[in-house]
Amino acid sequence: MDNRLLQLCYNTFGDAEIGISPISGQGSNRRYYYIEADGHIYVGTEGENVAENRAFIYLSRHFSKMGLPVPEVIAVADDESCYLQTFDGTQSVFDLIAEGRKSGEFTAEEVKLLAKVISQLPSLQIKGNEGLYYSKCYPIAEFDARSINWDLNYFKYCFLKTSIVDIDEPALEADFDALRERLLGIDNEMWGFMYRDFQSRNVMINADGAPTFIDFQGGRRGPVYYDVASFLWQAKAALPSWLKSQLTDEYLTALKTQGIEVDDEEFKATLRYFVVFRLLQVLGAYGFRGRFEKKQHFIESISPALASLAELLCSDEISGEFPELQRLIKILHEREMAKTEPDHLVVTVGSFSYKKGLPQDESGNGGGYVFDCRALHNPGRYDQYKKLTGHDKPVIDFLAQIPNVTTFLNACYELVDNSVATYLRRAFTSLHIWFGCTGGQHRSVYCAEQMAQHIADLFPEAEVKLIHREQPQLANKK
Repeated sequence: MDNRLLQLCYNTFGDAEIGISPISGQGSNRRYYYIEADGHIYVGTEGENVAENRAFIYLSRHFSKMGLPVPEVIAVADDESCYLQTFDGTQSVFDLIAEGRKSGEFTAEEVKLLAKVISQLPSLQIKGNEGLYYSKCYPIAEFDARSINWDLNYFKYCFLKTSIVDIDEPALEADFDALRERLLGIDNEMWGFMYRDFQSRNVMINADGAPTFIDFQGGRRGPVYYDVASFLWQAKAALPSWLKSQLTDEYLTALKTQGIEVDDEEFKATLRYFVVFRLLQVLGAYGFRGRFEKKQHFIESISPALASLAELLCSDEISGEFPELQRLIKILHEREMAKTEPDHLVVTVGSFSYKKGLPQDESGNGGGYVFDCRALHNPGRYDQYKKLTGHDKPVIDFLAQIPNVTTFLNACYELVDNSVATYLRRAFTSLHIWFGCTGGQHRSVYCAEQMAQHIADLFPEAEVKLIHREQPQLANKK
């Protein structure tokens, strides 16, 4: 945590006792923290890009003044490197529709929640547009040919070029030209505030069940279609076709209450092109964030995004309009379909050093445990063990005779056994269990190996993979 955010908290809350804890994030370079003070919870944000911070602060204050459901910025550092905002719930819409996403069967309650959210979008787009100084937006003020080119090239170079597929460059550029012309040929009355990243992860639900919009710092003036495409065709939200259609109708009804006259069928016909564009844009992001930055959430999002794009490009409505793009996406989608998923539970057990950071979740599902072994007595303090690891017998014998090590492992077994049994019963395919210590050499290696053997003995139907991140020479040794 930056000292500037800490100082901002002291300046804002005075002598009040302050509690601070980090909020994990997948796709942002900003850092977020829960701030507890005066019996309330706030969110502290650190961002290295001051221009982006400034855009969010301005937009938040403008929308708050218009009575729109966004976090209220309550304090800003003098250099605008960090700021404090109100807290609007820990659960996102994405989390609240988890069962529907996994099963494909969305409950009436989940549908009602999604309808409530998309029905509030027009007020942000149209009412939020009133009196808004777009010159304060970041990085640009308006959706235009240049910004479209940025996103198309993002897709081309960060996704297509990293997919190892033969590209007919002139034909692809011709498709890009045709798509760009479609996107910019929109009547002015269908323009408003374009959220740009309006998706279920960026809508929080507060204690009263009301939605709050967050992470709109990339917003600009643009066609209203874009945000509808972004929300309904979010790859990992996995909304079925019937639900997308129903929610589009909900949106159109709400849009008309904002005084916008629209022909429903024309809107839906135009929307298809924004869906294509949005999916191309996010595939570029998935390529960069996943393939370059190795963030598993984005890698896992590639397959559903390709499936949605392939379905749309091959549909009767627009098939043949973008032939090279259609050909490439069809090839890549078929590759994804050919990949085989594990048909059994794989339990990955590993050791690591806290000095080198927490391990990455290779599965993308976030399931599992991280156990901290640093409270256990450290064999590394003794010269005779310093060059050994938790895989070596002298270290094993040393740790096995310490009572609190056995107590610690038994507690871990109890938690893990319940999860493994549940995962097997529900046919889940991935569970991660990590043990961390200071150097990832003695205690964590010992505990990981004990856990791996325990699971292998108790649950023979599960596959156990053993990883020692800081001791690769020990990989898969038991």
